[in-house]
Amino acid sequence: MRVGVIGGGQLARMMIAPAVELGVEIRVLAEAEGMSAALATTAVGDYRDVATVLTFAREVDVVTFDHEHVPQEVLAALVDAGVAVHPGPDALRYAQDKLLMRERLAEFGLPVPDWARVTTEAEVDRFLAEHGGRAILKQPRGGYDGKGVRIVGSGAEASDWLTAGPLLIEELVDFRRELAQLVARRGSGDTVGWPLVETVQIDGVCSEVIAPAPHSRGRISEVAMDVALTIAERVGVIGVLAVELFETRDDRILINELAMRPHNSGHWTMDGSVTGQFEQHLRAVLDLPLGATGSLGEWAVMVNLLGGPNGETVVSRLPRALAEHPVVKVHTYGKAPRPGRKVGHVTAVGTDLDEVGYHARATAVHFRG
Repeated sequence: MRVGVIGGGQLARMMIAPAVELGVEIRVLAEAEGMSAALATTAVGDYRDVATVLTFAREVDVVTFDHEHVPQEVLAALVDAGVAVHPGPDALRYAQDKLLMRERLAEFGLPVPDWARVTTEAEVDRFLAEHGGRAILKQPRGGYDGKGVRIVGSGAEASDWLTAGPLLIEELVDFRRELAQLVARRGSGDTVGWPLVETVQIDGVCSEVIAPAPHSRGRISEVAMDVALTIAERVGVIGVLAVELFETRDDRILINELAMRPHNSGHWTMDGSVTGQFEQHLRAVLDLPLGATGSLGEWAVMVNLLGGPNGETVVSRLPRALAEHPVVKVHTYGKAPRPGRKVGHVTAVGTDLDEVGYHARATAVHFRG
């Protein structure tokens, strides 16, 4: 079994170990030499070029992705050539375009923030007048980790983005916390889900994940799981799906974003679940039986390593971190540090949330500048 991954980032890198364990051959089409998934890179080229991607795909049994940025015309060419593509282009379009996502979720009757498609400053001002004078403006395509998102208080503040085409504007949700629900679906239709998690964001970038989300047993977990499985089944996702959510102060759940691939909110599963999200993704795209998703401890806390140490490699900080916190698992991504960049993550698992959180956060401190 040969899986081809388009994109050479850390998500492709973290598929390598479970692929080896399953006896799956993994090949990566990287954007450049020396990327995070260099250990499995078999080709370097432009994922936007049809000929490059088709040449890569001919050597594998199924194609999947490290990111959602492969153009629809490239995906269509793969399907026309008979290549198995998971998730497929019909599903991926909703992760690629936030306006399409909002339209589709509204058709399903799923809970989303109030939103509108805007093309002029006047339309932005009209929405603002109806929603308290401030709102979230999003570029429909290409944004991630806080990029392509801004808070606006007037149509004039949207003028530079409006020149590029329609934008998504949403109510500024008064949320209590952010949550994420991860599920997986295989080609034959079987689905599984992991516990609902709480995510902590700093400057639009995920900093920390707590699994399970504290005080989330019962109705809130049931609703989040139902929402995620509904999306996976109705859109036809094959692989891992992450649904980012707001828990509002009036106890509602609203859908924020979708990702149709392994996701930062699921990194804790590598060490804290019977089946980690990267192994599960491989199982799903190959239509193998899905693994159990039970937790290996009462609590897991994952902390991202953002930026990394100034003037040093991340690996240079390993000895002291490992010595002082031997209960913590450290994952580095083979990436040069720079401000705000995800260069690794750490995970602690145990029975006491305070202790688990302490070890994960204290370990992460060793890798800061």
